[in-house]
Amino acid sequence: MNTAPASSPASQTFAGGYGMSITLVEAKTCAAAAAAHAADIGVPMVIAVTDAAGQLLYLERMDGAIAAGIQVAQDKARCAALYKRATKVFEDALLSPNGQRFMSLAGVVPVEGGVILIRNGQLVGAIGVSGGTGHQDGQVAQAGASALAA
Repeated sequence: MNTAPASSPASQTFAGGYGMSITLVEAKTCAAAAAAHAADIGVPMVIAVTDAAGQLLYLERMDGAIAAGIQVAQDKARCAALYKRATKVFEDALLSPNGQRFMSLAGVVPVEGGVILIRNGQLVGAIGVSGGTGHQDGQVAQAGASALAA
């Protein structure tokens, strides 16, 4: 059960604790929901799901997805898990005065498409998506994250 705030995780940081990491079955469920959304919008994507420590648990590359997306999706998921916030937060921060300071943090990916996974109010993993525009990547990642609550 997902007990994250009602607003989109893409605009949120997470102040809660870490829970038991997502299982492989849950990771595949999230990836399947993300892939279904990517197929609906007609954009082949790479989908990476990490555990709560940002370590890769599952990766799926849709037919036709760009090769560079393999690394980018993993980096987005890892960033979201380690910093307990969606990568969109860093993207938005770059537009603020002194926003470039985030670029000196190890592992920061300031591009939309990395979203944390919350179960029972605890961070249990993250999903990263690459292959479309930043906005498309974010929508597909959110579709995957929403599957954890279903």
